[in-house]
Amino acid sequence: MAVRRGHVIVIPHAAQGHLAPLMKLSLQIAAHGVKVTLVNTEFIHEKVMASLPAKALEEDQRPPISLVSIPDGLEADDDRRDYVKMTESMRRVMPGHFMKLIENINSRSNGDEKISCVLADTAAGWALEVAEKMGIKRAAVLLSGPASMALALHVPKLVEAGILDSDGTLKTDEPITLSEDIPSWSSSELSWSCSDDPVMQKLLFAYVSTAAKTFKFAEQILCNSFHELDPAAMKLIPKALPIGPFSTTNHFETFAGNLWPEDSTCLTWLDKQTPGSVIYVALGSTTMLSPNQVGELALGLELTALPFLWVVRSNMTDGSTAEFPKGFMERVADRAKLVQWAPQEKVLAHPSVSCFLSHCGWNSTIEGLTIGVPFLCWPYFADQFHNRTYICDVWKIGLGLEKDENGIITRNELSSKINTLLSSDEIKANSFQLKGVARKSVAEGGSSFKNFKGFIDQI
Repeated sequence: MAVRRGHVIVIPHAAQGHLAPLMKLSLQIAAHGVKVTLVNTEFIHEKVMASLPAKALEEDQRPPISLVSIPDGLEADDDRRDYVKMTESMRRVMPGHFMKLIENINSRSNGDEKISCVLADTAAGWALEVAEKMGIKRAAVLLSGPASMALALHVPKLVEAGILDSDGTLKTDEPITLSEDIPSWSSSELSWSCSDDPVMQKLLFAYVSTAAKTFKFAEQILCNSFHELDPAAMKLIPKALPIGPFSTTNHFETFAGNLWPEDSTCLTWLDKQTPGSVIYVALGSTTMLSPNQVGELALGLELTALPFLWVVRSNMTDGSTAEFPKGFMERVADRAKLVQWAPQEKVLAHPSVSCFLSHCGWNSTIEGLTIGVPFLCWPYFADQFHNRTYICDVWKIGLGLEKDENGIITRNELSSKINTLLSSDEIKANSFQLKGVARKSVAEGGSSFKNFKGFIDQI
């Protein structure tokens, strides 16, 4: 076994979509002989530990990283879906606890075990500030697409030029263009304009506006992407180091950083389906649908007459359990599988899966394109709308769904687009080609492989 050199402390933002990729990155770093400590809030840590299968805690199955926690400042019964309250509490309370954690680790360690580098999610920029004060090397980890970060870094200039007002509202009818090689943003595609709640919009814009300040504390920006995917946007991010796609190609894939237990019975179910026949439906960890929309989605899947695997979270419908149209479950019983959470990469890689009905979060986007599965796009929040533009218009590996005059994606729209997607040889060919480019980037000699090796050598 390689001698451990260096000790990296990794801190994700307290959300499923942030934890999962940083868990992957932590395991990749540890596989190169570096000691890694992953820090979650106490609330998230408990969820992660509870979601692990029993065998994962056996001596020979434990991960090669340390999982620790610090308080987020909220009480146990506080509503952590109150984004404003949670964000303010974390920024106020966590830097002090994080500094103490590093001091405690260093006081108990010999020279090789002391913290040598802090890797912080860009949404946890305060951790980079702590690292700078303590004289520790530091890197931010970008978990969105590069174009979204390029836009965030340009926000101060866009406000100064009068294109955006101080609350982030687009003041002209013209979309925002950063480069002729990067798709422009309409007013509805700005990552902070997706919420109907003006308070939430203000908070999201304030977060995006601080990107330049956050990056000031980072010596490098590690990106869960690869250079060939979007070179134009990469050029606009100083210090960017694309090292993705982050992968779980190790035997510790049990530690996926899930906040819900994975239901692996869906893999056995997939084994029994015809190759290239199954629609995989997974709209992420935060998407909320109205009861009416859940009904239309269910009936649209039924209309296709194809088998489908649908991830239905218990809190997907306004905090209550989703209810399906009368008789739906009985009618689709022989061709449907519903789970609360799925081992997504294994599902996407299964030969029975034909397409991915996705919310277009960056993790799902990068996983789907790396495996070569065509997309049906249903964005919900933040950068997901611009990711859809890349999927449909730039890479041409998927189709978008259009809402009707009532803001609903109807059963007929869904059924029709699935049929069009599955009959498109062009989309299938583009998906296969992009999969090859993604895999080549992380193979020996590839662009991300070289960047990652260089980063490990620095540590």
